[in-house]
Amino acid sequence: MVPMKTDDFYGKTDLFRSELRNTGMVEEVAESQSPVTGVWSSNEGFSWEGMPEGFVETFATLTVSPEYAQTAGWQFVGGRNFSKNLASDSSGFVINESAARLLGVANPVGMVVSWKSQWMTDNIRKSFTVLGVVKDMVMESPFAPVKPTVFFLFGSPNWINIRLNPQVSSAVALPVIEQVFRKLVPAAPFEYKFADVEYDAKFRTEERIGKLAGFFALLAVLISCLGLFGLASFTAEQRTREIGIRKVLGASLAALWGLLSKDFVLLVAIASLIASPLAWYSMSEWLQNYQYRTEISWWIFVLAAAGALVLTLATVSYQAMKAAWMDPVKSLRSE
Repeated sequence: MVPMKTDDFYGKTDLFRSELRNTGMVEEVAESQSPVTGVWSSNEGFSWEGMPEGFVETFATLTVSPEYAQTAGWQFVGGRNFSKNLASDSSGFVINESAARLLGVANPVGMVVSWKSQWMTDNIRKSFTVLGVVKDMVMESPFAPVKPTVFFLFGSPNWINIRLNPQVSSAVALPVIEQVFRKLVPAAPFEYKFADVEYDAKFRTEERIGKLAGFFALLAVLISCLGLFGLASFTAEQRTREIGIRKVLGASLAALWGLLSKDFVLLVAIASLIASPLAWYSMSEWLQNYQYRTEISWWIFVLAAAGALVLTLATVSYQAMKAAWMDPVKSLRSE
């Protein structure tokens, strides 16, 4: 995504497109009023037949060129894209699914919507025909519902959006693309942003929280294992003579291991029963902050409990087996 920062960019849409596509590094080029990862304009003043009385809704509005559909990866659920060969498409809209639901009809393609906006040069109400409906794209916040969005051809674009050839690496494509920009707009700096990088930045806070949570969880597990190891050592030491007597009476290593481990297994089971509902409630409440979220499955808690159990047994087994292997002569020598 390249911002059009100087007037030298304007009026060269077709030239940019042909030059960039001829390099073989680019699949498609389109212009838009804002980058693919944002919608910077919204307007009221829309009306249509059957609109509820007193209904006022703000639509996100975005100027695009006809090639924006392929560049951004639109998926049409009805109707068609803009066409350069049809002059009437300058009075057409492509809308997203959220806007289609707001219009309140099953198939809004062909529907006439009138619009009067203060930033239109003649400031009069105009009629537009809905040409197509596309699937909702999360262009702004991934933590909020997609805004009802209207795309149209008139207006002033501010960004050049470039879809790279997937067969060519960006490291190879960028120098070639830069040469084209240097040639067509030599006075303007070549600045660009990758859509995936910009979109990824919207999740920086969540990634930071995830890393911190992982670090402190690992620290808690480490401290717990040290505590378990110490407790297992203490328990084995306290029951040394008991273990010696049991061995003399014929107890097996497995039986002695189970004797020393069962108390810890019981504690882990009780802890899991207490922690699982609390964790489920806390995570469910946290997920409510997000419009697009996963569901918390029951198997996650079973897996966590099983992992805690395995980790507990691995920690206490050393001391349990050490005590079970001890020669009963040594453990009972003072009796």
